[in-house]
Amino acid sequence: MSIKKTLAALALTVLMPAAAVASEGAERLTRLLEPLETVEARFEQLILDGSGERLQEANGQMWLSRPGKFRWEVSAPYQQEVISDGSEVYLYDPDLEQVTVQALDERVTHTPALLLSGSARELTESYEVSHRQEGGSDSFRLVPKSADTLFEELQMTFNDDRLAALQMIDSTGQETVIEFSDVQTNQDIDDSRFAFEIPDGADVIRDTH
Repeated sequence: MSIKKTLAALALTVLMPAAAVASEGAERLTRLLEPLETVEARFEQLILDGSGERLQEANGQMWLSRPGKFRWEVSAPYQQEVISDGSEVYLYDPDLEQVTVQALDERVTHTPALLLSGSARELTESYEVSHRQEGGSDSFRLVPKSADTLFEELQMTFNDDRLAALQMIDSTGQETVIEFSDVQTNQDIDDSRFAFEIPDGADVIRDTH
């Protein structure tokens, strides 16, 4: 694209009403998410405090199946599993021999995994969505419409229409960055992947909140 065409496109974007820009971003995000039935990927997670200091690093593998089913397995530096069968979420800590069980909160502003495993329509109804595209990279900034949320801002990045990263910032300024690799979409994932059997002898905590 020529410099003149680029500047013209930028000018049109600046002049476009905010509602139209948000609508375009929401529509583009919906087009990327709606075809996803399953996702499997490796991930690396980094948590930073408000000043940018590293608090925690972890890596592992995830599986998602829409709607509402997911499994996150942290393999290093510690083991931990988070599994949703679509109705309940199980957080299993093998070192503590402890399982926390809670009902799946279907509000996408409360369950970040539902950003991917839930409904794209619900996602765009719950967030103000803005969009930036550079080459083959699409970046989306999502700000919750409700004040009753776990985080204040989320960014999603797709490279060549494939999920590449999530970034979440909470009210304290703490930032969680998740980068994905070896991403496979719409492959068969057995439902047993999203089933969890509580190990014998494990302490069970049922979170009713």
